[in-house]
Amino acid sequence: MHIERIWPDNRLRNFHYLVACGETGEALAIDPLDWKLVHDAARAKGWTITQIVSTHEHADHTAGNAALKEATGARVMAHAGAASKIGGIDRGLVKGDVIRVGRTVELECLDTPGHTMSHVCLLSHGDIPALFSGDTLFNAGAGNCHGGGHPDALYDTFATQLSRLPDATQLHAGHDYLVNNLRFTLDREPGNADAARLLAETAPRAALEMPVTTLGEEKTFNTFFRLQHPEVIARLRERFPDLPERPTPKDVFLRLRELRNSW
Repeated sequence: MHIERIWPDNRLRNFHYLVACGETGEALAIDPLDWKLVHDAARAKGWTITQIVSTHEHADHTAGNAALKEATGARVMAHAGAASKIGGIDRGLVKGDVIRVGRTVELECLDTPGHTMSHVCLLSHGDIPALFSGDTLFNAGAGNCHGGGHPDALYDTFATQLSRLPDATQLHAGHDYLVNNLRFTLDREPGNADAARLLAETAPRAALEMPVTTLGEEKTFNTFFRLQHPEVIARLRERFPDLPERPTPKDVFLRLRELRNSW
């Protein structure tokens, strides 16, 4: 499996992805807002885009679909619950569906509500598993719930799905928010040496130079995975005095998400 991360350098800091089969050159485009940039990247690699996936219905992930489909003839896929909102969908995806790219790539569809209630993440299985997480999970952060989602559902997605994936899983998120997310972690957990080290390494870098983190690494510096850390809880109680003496992980997650909304 070949993965090409594409940076359109827009104000929303989107990432687009191509996932290609090394044997056939067939490629899947994920969230190709800047469709021409994605199309040109595939041509430069000698790949043929045969499929397109929108992880969810927001326009910054779907607006390039129609033009890329016209240019390539690719089939367009998205969560079945988002298909009517997006339009032009050839295949509605549900939990457990498998997307095959060429002869060597298989991506499992995970139903991951929270950022929106009709969101899919794509999980590849293999020697190095990879997760294409859209706006559900960011490097060092979590998606917001402003555009049709719900924080309770986002917590359930983190607790019952994402946290249980193999630590070696590479994380390919829909936007580059790494630096600001690390600063939020350090605001909540100033003693987090892993977050401080990574921030020092990445703050001067351009977006395409940002590292691809693993879920194991995320658990060391992503505050939304660190819900039982004493420093996180203590500092959160300073902002929310009504936080229970022994808060549940969900209590902590929801307050962190609330705080991050205006941070």
